[in-house]
Amino acid sequence: MRKVREVIVVEGRYDKNALSQVVDATIITLGGFAVFNDREKLSFLRRLAEERGLIVLTDSDGAGFVIRNYLKGALPKDQVKQAYIPDIHGKERRKRAPGKEGKLGVEGMKPAVLLEALRRAGATFEDGETAAGSRGDPITKADLFALGLTGGTDSAARRQALLKRLDLPEHLTPNGMLEALNLLYSREAFLDLAAEEHDP
Repeated sequence: MRKVREVIVVEGRYDKNALSQVVDATIITLGGFAVFNDREKLSFLRRLAEERGLIVLTDSDGAGFVIRNYLKGALPKDQVKQAYIPDIHGKERRKRAPGKEGKLGVEGMKPAVLLEALRRAGATFEDGETAAGSRGDPITKADLFALGLTGGTDSAARRQALLKRLDLPEHLTPNGMLEALNLLYSREAFLDLAAEEHDP
């Protein structure tokens, strides 16, 4: 079991159970939307972020992104890493019916997918492995614009197609997408991927 230095923040206890079978880490549950009114928990998370760093790992549905975006605004950006699970349609075993958007949440992900999400986010594994190290020049908003992913008439559709192809959640905003791309790819690798998209 891999040991992770950062504190991992998840929505609920089933997510925590799933994750605790994959990594040895401090895992804090938010209680879903309850975190919006819990000032004590928020100040606790700020303190943890300062001391150990945080990794936010929410579901890839709309509700997960509402929570993620709230935390982005409430916590210091330089001490928080964002881990994303892919959009995979299905239903968790314990549930009678799938969620509103029909996507699996953190609790429904396979261990390898959760580990990869943490690795891609730049988790500090205590055995010395870190993901995103120095990658050279970052991907910029100008790159996204040049590729027609922002500022054009069909930019939203192009972004959706790229997010789907790269196995990233469809609810990412352009800024969230830029952040995720910089976590996952070097600028050179991303531009190569985007070029493949345009080739016939």
